[in-house]
Amino acid sequence: MAGFRNHLKREERKEKRKDILMKRIRPDRCRGASDSRLPSPIPARVYRTLDEEVKRRYHPIPPRYEHLPAFCLFLYAVAAVCLILLIIQSGSVAFSDWFNLHISAPLRAFLAALTAPLPFSLGEFTVLLLPLVLVVTLRHAIRRRCDSWRTAGVFIGVLISVLLSFFSVFVLNFSAGYRNSTLDVKLELEQKQVSAEDLADTARILVRHLNEEAGKLGFERDGFSVMPYSLAEMNDRLSDAYAAFCSSHDFIRNNAGQPKPVLVSEILSYMHITGVYSFFTGEANINVNFPDYTTPYTAAHEMAHQRGIAREDEANMVAFLVCIGSDDSYIRYSAYLNMYEYVANALYSADANRYRTIHAELNSATRSELSAYNRFYEKYRDSAASKVSDAVNNTYLHTQQGSHGTRSYGMVVDLTVAWYKAYPEK
Repeated sequence: MAGFRNHLKREERKEKRKDILMKRIRPDRCRGASDSRLPSPIPARVYRTLDEEVKRRYHPIPPRYEHLPAFCLFLYAVAAVCLILLIIQSGSVAFSDWFNLHISAPLRAFLAALTAPLPFSLGEFTVLLLPLVLVVTLRHAIRRRCDSWRTAGVFIGVLISVLLSFFSVFVLNFSAGYRNSTLDVKLELEQKQVSAEDLADTARILVRHLNEEAGKLGFERDGFSVMPYSLAEMNDRLSDAYAAFCSSHDFIRNNAGQPKPVLVSEILSYMHITGVYSFFTGEANINVNFPDYTTPYTAAHEMAHQRGIAREDEANMVAFLVCIGSDDSYIRYSAYLNMYEYVANALYSADANRYRTIHAELNSATRSELSAYNRFYEKYRDSAASKVSDAVNNTYLHTQQGSHGTRSYGMVVDLTVAWYKAYPEK
């Protein structure tokens, strides 16, 4: 008798669980509940308990939607390994040096070679299409997949695994570059406290080179210099310059990656972004809305990231060294002028009178170009988008480079001063 009562209790509990699940389904809000359209999805275990007539109004959610796919479990495992690697990178400069050259470099080369044939930036299209993909995915999940807490949890787990795959690629591809030996060590430079006199000496060297190169170039009436070839030709010349630089420096590995123009360059201008390296596709992307003289140097900067130089000041310095080593006058001019802007700004803050004296020695065409750039940049200077972009970039750089944040771009001045102290004739 007691066994029969226990059996009845079990049956009552089953019926209550089924009623609870059926209430969660809410057929009045489901497609197919009151018309002849597609039946509504419900968990397979509930579907099996329904009467045949009621089953016509529903279809069972595939069992695979109630469990994390094996591939997602694999992505979680890879992310766990990458987290361990990131911790080791953070604690060992020597390990980061080895990892950046022997693990990350081949991966960067593979991604660059994989996306190089595409006539557009896959990274840019991924970012632009991401909102649409999210909306479509969520709509599909809500209507066809997530009809219980279990399936909803599985779907969220799938999304997290996809996000973690970006983390894994970042660690494998790029993060060691933030934690390896600094560029001054690799170039055997002695960095000391920079004085106003040091800045003035460096600025004079840059002015001398600018005056030499400017005489070989053409300038428009609006004051800007003109790059005398296409972006494709510029990329080929920069690739040659990088091949020469990488062959003479063992801390950097060359690859076939070349910069790609960004379709939404005008939007990036309002965000104060001249270029960006897409670590998950291996692409160097450049803003082609800015004046010509900024383009070769910006492209070289993003190519430095593409070759494993992660820190912003170091990417600026490598871009400078690569460009001044080029056989092309315009590429050298671009490097000297962009670096002069960094050094001149620092000199103006340190000693405005010395700055004015040295700036007056600059040829009139280049001074006109700098004035033209100020006029061009005025409409982008205080945009709301730039404030958001700067905040995001500053936060990212703080997480990777410590306390310097976006100030790290200007730290290239210290490297340049140290370089010209060591090699004043270059």
